[in-house]
Amino acid sequence: MAAFDHSLVTLRFFGDDLNPAAITALLGASPTAAHHKGQQLTGNQPGAVRTARTGNWRLSALRREPEDLEAQIFEILDQLTGDLAAWKSLAPFRPNLFCGLFMGSGNDGVSLSPRAMLALGQRGIELGLDIYDAVEEESAAPRAAPIS
Repeated sequence: MAAFDHSLVTLRFFGDDLNPAAITALLGASPTAAHHKGQQLTGNQPGAVRTARTGNWRLSALRREPEDLEAQIFEILDQLTGDLAAWKSLAPFRPNLFCGLFMGSGNDGVSLSPRAMLALGQRGIELGLDIYDAVEEESAAPRAAPIS
């Protein structure tokens, strides 16, 4: 089984009552990004502003090339509290681990150790795998007209 070309991993919490400072204090680490419901957010376009519909707190691992999902999981979890009671108190904010897996070929694969699965389960973290096909990236490129 070939490894994915690269991977992106982010721990995320969402909720209307989410207070980013409280989550930061509880977990013991600063987020990569966070906002509360109703906060004005600026986009990439100059002058583009939107209002956050809900609060969120996100902590991202460094991109791995080739993919190393297990290392990214522990890069995140090792920064945070191991107090399972603290994690249980965060359940209303639907903790989830977003994993973007980018294929380099038509048959890439990934596996997780029991240690990683246990660490996520004990903390009540849902694992989400978004898999991006290498063919989709190729098909997005313009094609040359056939020679007649």
